[in-house]
Amino acid sequence: MKKVLIAGASSGIGFAIADKLIAGGNHVLSISRNRPDLNIAEHTTYDVRADEKPPVIEGPLDGLVYCPGSLNLKPFKSLKVQDFLADFEINLLGAVKLIQAYLPNLLLAENASIVLFSSVAAGTGMNYHSSIAASKGAIEGFAKSLAAEFAPKIRVNAIAPSLVKTQMTVRLTDNDVKVAQSAERHPLKRIGMPNDIASLAVYLLGDDASWISGQVLHIDGGMSSLKM
Repeated sequence: MKKVLIAGASSGIGFAIADKLIAGGNHVLSISRNRPDLNIAEHTTYDVRADEKPPVIEGPLDGLVYCPGSLNLKPFKSLKVQDFLADFEINLLGAVKLIQAYLPNLLLAENASIVLFSSVAAGTGMNYHSSIAASKGAIEGFAKSLAAEFAPKIRVNAIAPSLVKTQMTVRLTDNDVKVAQSAERHPLKRIGMPNDIASLAVYLLGDDASWISGQVLHIDGGMSSLKM
């Protein structure tokens, strides 16, 4: 049984990861603005953008998953510097804050793992994605740097999904026409579901992935590497 902290487990991909970990008999701790509707072992209401220290956790942590993110899609000419700063705050700086807070706990574990989230847009040029791609590109560099610095004690990897049907993407997936149009842009002809991503995250947290670190893993229906 592993003890894993998930930031953002109240919905979407974070919820699916927590659900799978709990089903596997793991001890899941949650930090989010809302309590997940799950049998969470411990929950603390906390906003990663808050100007306060994260809550204290006692003892070793086997894993930390940072799920909060943003989807700020605008033409570059409509973006303000504040938009870029807001995306960096939630996508990157929130992760920095939690990793700094819980690094001592992770160092107490035998084979700890950190899972972060990038986006297919960080490596594939897409219209209206300049702000989100900038912050998610930073996540990729951050993950690789931490993986080098923390080796061999803590593994660090990032997952780069394409469009996944969650509450955050509802304006892109709220009817069948939009979903069909998005699916058509993917070589596998469908968009992602939270469980698609959760399965990979749970694997990266487990001992079967003990030789994987410093990677950006694309789970995107083939969008980042296939041209049909």
